[in-house]
Amino acid sequence: MLHQFEYAGPTTRAELHELLARKGGETRLLAGGTDLLVNIRGGVIKPALVVDVKKVKDLPGLAWKEGEGLSIGPSVTINQILASAAVKERFPLLAECGHDLASYQVRNRATVIGNVVNASPCSDMAPALLCLEARALISSKRGTREVAFSEFFKGVKKTVLEADEVLERILVPSKSVGARGAYRKLKRIAGHDLGIVGVALMRKDGEVRLGISSSAPTPVLVAGLGEGDGVEKAVAAARAATSPISDLRCSKEYREFMIETFVRRLWAEVK
Repeated sequence: MLHQFEYAGPTTRAELHELLARKGGETRLLAGGTDLLVNIRGGVIKPALVVDVKKVKDLPGLAWKEGEGLSIGPSVTINQILASAAVKERFPLLAECGHDLASYQVRNRATVIGNVVNASPCSDMAPALLCLEARALISSKRGTREVAFSEFFKGVKKTVLEADEVLERILVPSKSVGARGAYRKLKRIAGHDLGIVGVALMRKDGEVRLGISSSAPTPVLVAGLGEGDGVEKAVAAARAATSPISDLRCSKEYREFMIETFVRRLWAEVK
């Protein structure tokens, strides 16, 4: 028998916060559901209550504001990111990472916030958000707080979010507009497989940043590199920041090899 749970569809931010304050520890939030519903069906998680955030009218959507940046709300799908002129023109690295996430059909449902809140080490959106210095705006009945994505992930399937909190908005700052970047992802098969290794590289105003997935308990940011440092220093920094493992999908040694390979390729390609 499938796990049974209660369903709630709050229509206001205040109602959402109230539900989480009362039943946060027993609750899971539903936006796209591409991970949540699969995990419930598989018995991985057994929430007492599923709260649908898509019905909350006063949560943000997708919007660009000059001087502030790009705001991404809980219901914004990956395909909305890919279709956005603001994203294509100002943050192409975000779109490139999104394009490598699953299939078109899944991207119609999967949300940016869901992808990062799931806190999988192989998150496709995390490398771009880390490189672009995105921030997580978190809210609850107790108030609001802001956390850099470099501090958001705490372990496999673990984030800084408390049981009564919701990731209300991702802000990609306007200072990252114009960054040049690219993303490379290794998969077992051609098509829509999960990433074995993912590496994003961004260049902006003489600084180089790397976002690496599937190579540590969390997605990893490598910052503090300069244009003049050279590829060998970038490779060494990537090695030092990651701790890949061997599993059913790939060996530790192959992951290490592909991290280095992608860093070298991206260093040469992104000008």
